[in-house]
Order: sequence, then structure tokens, then C-alpha cells
Amino acid sequence: MAAGLGNRVSSTHLALRFKELIGVTPKRLARTHRFAATVFAINPAGPIDWGDLAGGGGYFDQAHFGHEFRAFTGLTPTRHVEVRRPFLREHPGHALDGWPLPAD
Repeated sequence: MAAGLGNRVSSTHLALRFKELIGVTPKRLARTHRFAATVFAINPAGPIDWGDLAGGGGYFDQAHFGHEFRAFTGLTPTRHVEVRRPFLREHPGHALDGWPLPAD
């Protein structure tokens, strides 16, 4: 056996072990982190350039971000902001200010 090859494991094995320990696959964790970081970048008080936001968050395009947004929240990005704006007006400085809202 070649030196060092006896300790190799497959990427599938690593992903399964990661899921056992963390609870989600590495891909799911990366998707969740990217989504959360992008949502936290939304300033609901001002105009939003969805294309710039999506690109800045690492999404291929605005449509990809919209699909991910609906998958995670059940809302479109526009609907999320429509719900969030009145909440922030009614609860200024709320501890959850800045957190994405869950699906209805």
C-alpha cells in the first residue's frame, strides 16, 4: 500500500459523518449561512436592489436568490420586506430586529 493512502476517506463518508455530528450536511449548512448573511444585509427601511443584494450574497442571479428565499421562508423577498416594514415600525429596537422572519 502506498504511504498515506490507508487513511483516506471518501467525501461521501465525510459528509455523512458531518451530518451525524452537526445535524445537517455541509452543503445545507453553507446554503443556510449564505442565505442568512444575505437576509441580514437587507435594509427594509430603504430601497432594495435585489440583483445587487443577490450578487453580493454569492448567488448566481436574482432568480436563484428568490428561489432560495422561498425555499427557506415560504415568502418571496418582496413579501418578506412588506411584512417586516410594519413590524419594525410597530416594534422599534426589537431584539429580533435584523433577523429574517419565518414563513407564515
